[in-house]
Amino acid sequence: MQTLCHLARLPYEQAKKYGDRTVFEYKDFGGTVWKKVSWRDFAANVRRVSLAMLAMGVKVQENIGVFSQNSLPYIYTDFGAFGVRAVTIPFYATSSEQQLQYVINDAQIRFFFVGEQEQYDKARRVQALCPTLERIVIYDQSVALAEHDTTSVFFKDFIEEGKDESEDKLNSLLSSICGDDIANILYTSGTTGDSKGVVLTHGQYMAAFKANDKCVPVGEDDRVITFLPITHIFERGWDFLALTEGATIIINTDPHEIQKSMRETHPTCMSAVPRFWEKVYAGVQEKIDKAAGLQKKMFMEAMEISRRYNIDCKANGKKPGLALSLKYKFINKTVLSLVRKQFGLVSPNIFPTAGAVVSKEVEEFVHILGLNMIVGYGLTESLATVSCDHRDEPFTIGSVGRPIDGIEIRIGENSEILLKGPTITRGYYNRNAINKEAFTEDGFFRTGDAGYMKDGELYLTERIKDLYKTSNGKYVAPQAVESKLLVDKYIEQIAVIADERKFVSALIVPAYTLLEEYAREQGIAFKGREDLCTNEKIIKMLTERINTLQQGLAGYEQVKRFTLLTEPFTMENGELTNTLKTRRPVIIKNYAEVIEKMYEE
Repeated sequence: MQTLCHLARLPYEQAKKYGDRTVFEYKDFGGTVWKKVSWRDFAANVRRVSLAMLAMGVKVQENIGVFSQNSLPYIYTDFGAFGVRAVTIPFYATSSEQQLQYVINDAQIRFFFVGEQEQYDKARRVQALCPTLERIVIYDQSVALAEHDTTSVFFKDFIEEGKDESEDKLNSLLSSICGDDIANILYTSGTTGDSKGVVLTHGQYMAAFKANDKCVPVGEDDRVITFLPITHIFERGWDFLALTEGATIIINTDPHEIQKSMRETHPTCMSAVPRFWEKVYAGVQEKIDKAAGLQKKMFMEAMEISRRYNIDCKANGKKPGLALSLKYKFINKTVLSLVRKQFGLVSPNIFPTAGAVVSKEVEEFVHILGLNMIVGYGLTESLATVSCDHRDEPFTIGSVGRPIDGIEIRIGENSEILLKGPTITRGYYNRNAINKEAFTEDGFFRTGDAGYMKDGELYLTERIKDLYKTSNGKYVAPQAVESKLLVDKYIEQIAVIADERKFVSALIVPAYTLLEEYAREQGIAFKGREDLCTNEKIIKMLTERINTLQQGLAGYEQVKRFTLLTEPFTMENGELTNTLKTRRPVIIKNYAEVIEKMYEE
């Protein structure tokens, strides 16, 4: 049963309830062994952090920066700050020095918590450019300090500084906490301009926990692994919700090791973006293609049975017949479970997915594997969930679920989705002019996303600001086209081009390893990526695959020409945000000559 309370009190309330039960499984920085932390120890360590913050001089509602990958000290810092009524501002572990400087100065941050060497080095380099920045606290004990650094301290030593701090002062602060206190300021990734700090209060969090508890089936027996950065509101909101339910959190520090971590720890739940499942889809499809005749036939038959059971019946709220149920029970144990076990999913429960468009092919496929993908929609400004597939209710492949309790959705001009409710932000930090534009006169938040409601479910159509208009006057939603093509195993990244153009084109970053393998199988000689990306046979093969995938699109939406790139889009080049969303204006600028060539007669 959920423990619904202020985040500052959550560790202590859950410690009373669960005691020595495990709340976290984690690895030390650079470690190889999974360790455990009990609820009792979690509460004790959070209290130590709160006392250390008081000793350091942290004030009520002061902004504190956290610049780290997912880690146990990161979570201690968050909850320790909540206990002294401070505000945490999380940074992505991959943030640039320019981003650090901008946010530290915008939020007037004095105390900055960092993870490993890379984060420490960046923080030190910007410190001289940030007048308010007084002190850096380092999580990883192996970090080498810069020469003459007298302002930094390791987390372990920072904790010791709170030993003599007054317990009464902390207890007084804990008794004065309220829902109107700011918990976090999350700076948006800025795909089209400067980052804005989204203000999230403790009251918003509590409203979100209460609403999600009614429709999201996560509980104390679940093992939730972190995949996305805790900096991201989707992962943050999901993890905090899981803590209110008493679940165990498995902290995966390195996102590149997620599948290894899954196989080692056997999670039951994980939040993810569609790209993760697109790769799973492509990987399984590749294995099917390479399977022997009988094995392939057995798997295809199993998938058809699962489709009838999970899509035709369960998704539509229909009870499967006895014969179908028996067939599914058999193939689920003998075939589908083997596929799931390859990902460490022995007892899977739910897999919330949001952050981008989920293609219908991928959504169906995940359900057919016997995995309960919960598709949803949300924003940082809505504290994650606006809508999602609900527990024990029918859902439609292609929708983003039903609104959570308390959220009012209105469809405005240009089909814009407008929101009102207790989980919606009160505005952006220090942005009065922008705040006026962000809300309607009667208080609805403007999402910038277009969509519609049908039979109680929300459907997204496009991102209004991202909508392209061709020179022929036709509107194209690039994200919708991209999601169609990203399911192909040979496509790693894609950027659709169409604005003020006579037809749609695309810049494609291929999956180089798979493309090399295909070239060898086909006897195509190549010395490097340049040869691969310009080879006529490879271009022809990809053209055929792309044309097959985009058959359901209108003619004016279909990619007519594309260029394969020898290098991926990167954050370092400004082409991706920290959440790996494409910055279209930057890509168009960086590849201007390549794009122009695709439109030459």
